[in-house]
Amino acid sequence: MNKVKTRRSDSYQDYLIESLKNPEDAAAYIEAILEAEDPEPQLLSSALQDVVDARAKMNQMSSEVKQHHDRLDKMLTESGCAEIYSFVEFLDMLGFQVAVTVKSE
Repeated sequence: MNKVKTRRSDSYQDYLIESLKNPEDAAAYIEAILEAEDPEPQLLSSALQDVVDARAKMNQMSSEVKQHHDRLDKMLTESGCAEIYSFVEFLDMLGFQVAVTVKSE
């Protein structure tokens, strides 16, 4: 029998980070997290960290962005993202939704 080498699959996290290098995919990912019903408190923080990791791998993240993310992550961790999800829920009750899109330059 011939030995067949199969390609090892990447982990899901590696695949996710790679896909989030695409700005449209990253925006859709964050938007989906914001639209989740009864989200886990850490879900948004985790999603933002994934997007930051993808940007860092592309060398598209300044130290200023990193510092801002660190401050935001601390706030989200302390509050459990309650303010953001309350805001999204309030907008939903008014008939609106939050949209995350790629910034045009």
